Amino acid sequence: METLQRTANRGSVSTGYEINNSLKFNSASTEYLYETRDASGSDWNRLKWTASMWVKHTPRESSATSPKERMFGAADANSDFDIRFRGQPIGFRNNSDVDGVAELRTTAVYRDYSAWYHVVAVWDTANATAGNRMRLYVNGEEVTSFSTDTQPSQNEKSIWGKKNDGTDGDVVHTIGGYYNASSGFAQGLNGYMAEIHWVEGEALAPTDFGEFNSASGIWQPIEYTGSYGTNGFYLKFEDSSNLGLDSSGNSHNWSLNNIAAADQSTDTPTNNFAIGNVLTGTGGYFVITEGATNALLSAAGPGNNIGGVSLVSTIPVSNGKWYFEAQNTNSGDVYLYLGVADTGGIAYTDGKVFGGSGSNPSVGWRGGGAQDGKVYINNSATGTADTWETEVVGVALDLDNGKIYFHKSGTYINSGDPASGTDNGGQYDLPAAVDNQWILGFSAYNLSTWLINFGGYTSMTISSAATDANGYGTFEYAPPSGYYALCTKNLAEYG
Repeated sequence: METLQRTANRGSVSTGYEINNSLKFNSASTEYLYETRDASGSDWNRLKWTASMWVKHTPRESSATSPKERMFGAADANSDFDIRFRGQPIGFRNNSDVDGVAELRTTAVYRDYSAWYHVVAVWDTANATAGNRMRLYVNGEEVTSFSTDTQPSQNEKSIWGKKNDGTDGDVVHTIGGYYNASSGFAQGLNGYMAEIHWVEGEALAPTDFGEFNSASGIWQPIEYTGSYGTNGFYLKFEDSSNLGLDSSGNSHNWSLNNIAAADQSTDTPTNNFAIGNVLTGTGGYFVITEGATNALLSAAGPGNNIGGVSLVSTIPVSNGKWYFEAQNTNSGDVYLYLGVADTGGIAYTDGKVFGGSGSNPSVGWRGGGAQDGKVYINNSATGTADTWETEVVGVALDLDNGKIYFHKSGTYINSGDPASGTDNGGQYDLPAAVDNQWILGFSAYNLSTWLINFGGYTSMTISSAATDANGYGTFEYAPPSGYYALCTKNLAEYG
């Protein structure tokens, strides 16, 4: 069962409760939060607790079975614990050297990489009902179908919350990965996490953290107003100088491993931003990292030369005015296209998706080096050449008037002026659409690394931190007047 369900949080969310920030995790960079529990202090409550978290998953590959990516983890020399993606299913597991393995593994797969998922895991082994000792909820609904369903025995203690008891060494607790003293880091999360609560001593329902929107049916966050117990914590990632800060009042702060201020994101469950689409962008050719904002083309693929593949936005648009930026980090023969394409008839392994292969209407600006630096409309070159290689390039898409503009380092080519929309030769007319659903992105042939920025998070180096007129997005160059970052708050207003 694939969960592209009505409750998935990928659309506009209108609520009185706003989440301002998330934290981006990248497994290849060993980014995670941790706390090492030595012999000092006491165990946390290991019989009853609730974990609540929002997750936007952006795996390096879209496999149904691998890799494993941990949201929560804990391990000593002989036991471990996790709440994790097992490819696309979600797992909740306690592997104790004393009590054996207790595990829930969903038969459903969660592969909507454009969406935020709310995951609630409840551990309650004091419960006399065996089937209620481990419970898992996704987007407000309890999961009841599992490929593995092994409940713990009554009063079994979770490894989560354990301290060093003198037998198995220190217990490293992690968020966004796994760490074992003997084997090191593994199973890191790729994606974003937001609004993390761990409540000690209570078995709570998802309705303590969220509710269904009465109009849309979307599961959305609400403010948690309960207590946290002595050792509970609340991570909201709002302080970029202290991203492990606990906001529960317990001062239960977390240490950071390879996480910096730049890993803070404004892509959240209450304002969902476009990112690169993992499902269409990999194909075995792109390696997608950094929250689906970094795409390395390193393997041979279809089309000319090396690649011939495309990475597109997770959010298509049919009207409004939108802005995004991108940067190629490889100089030289930049055989690349940046632009927009109508979704009708696209084959994403066609490297000219954004230059026009004939299979779909498109407009793309081709890179420099030995290439011509011209704009291509349905594979026909037009306008005066303006080459680019590693500069920050931008796209301003005006679907209200059927035009598109491109800039290099903030200067629009051919004297374009997207704010005025005047016909001065610097704008390009969009071709007739098939289904009038336009996607933004790039195509690549040569070995290259693309950095793409829709505004919520980017792996580009941003020095100016410009936003759109609504204050959304973080860009190197300010969006033109009347153009907006591609996020659900703006879509609700202008889309």
